[in-house]
Amino acid sequence: MLPPPAGSVAQDVARALAEDVGDGDVTAALLPDVADSAYLLCKEAAVVCGRPWFDATHRALDPNVRIDWRVTEGQRVAAGTVLATLQGRARALVTAERTSLNFMQTLSATATVTAAYVDAVRGTNAKILDTRKTLPGLRQAQKYAVRVGGGVNHRIGLFDAVMLKENHVRAAGSLTAAIRAARAMHPALPLIVEVESIAQLEEALREGCDRILIDDFDATMRREAVRIAHALPIDRRIPLEVSGGVDMDTVRAIARDGVDCISIGGLTKHVRAIDLSLKLGPPPA
Repeated sequence: MLPPPAGSVAQDVARALAEDVGDGDVTAALLPDVADSAYLLCKEAAVVCGRPWFDATHRALDPNVRIDWRVTEGQRVAAGTVLATLQGRARALVTAERTSLNFMQTLSATATVTAAYVDAVRGTNAKILDTRKTLPGLRQAQKYAVRVGGGVNHRIGLFDAVMLKENHVRAAGSLTAAIRAARAMHPALPLIVEVESIAQLEEALREGCDRILIDDFDATMRREAVRIAHALPIDRRIPLEVSGGVDMDTVRAIARDGVDCISIGGLTKHVRAIDLSLKLGPPPA
């Protein structure tokens, strides 16, 4: 699993602290600036994710804080699990509380949902992919959380892969023309082609690309697309991706049809924060 870019973590934390602390935490200033302890409690079952951001937040305010993790990144935990204990300055612990929890709650949510989808397709050949439907400013963080949950990253942005859709086909005059233009302009980049019919699928297979997105195909069309794609020799086979209309009720049936990838915007777009709290004092015995 690729770790998060260190620079991205630092930038996320700096931006979040500037947003929350501003010129200074006027409430934490009421506390005595003495050594204290705290513990991080998970109140529901979850996949733990976000430790780099949690650590960086606290160390930005107290470089000498000690953080002892009791769980690993990506570990599945039960409700009531103490995830970590901290030793540091009371004011810094309180000031860092909300920002560090925001990162942990959001990223653990994405990792937890991703893991549920990965579990749902286990035993098939399908991989669970994310999309660009991320929270603004947190794309690298949420893409990392998808990896922690066992998913696979789609393109990071608009710069690292070419993705042809209906607008490109319309502008080029045909799918074949759009594919050839993309190959000519960006020969080194992966090429993903969205098709809207079996005829377009066959056209994309003839021209060649790195992945074919069969968007909004019904089950009959999807199975026919798999049959056609898998009829090619292995060295010419192009992975098929499904997007749209995917939820926990449909994902396994889609995977069992034989597609290679299932991309789900809800991994990052429809997150519900995991219930965590940071409490001063020692953890309960």
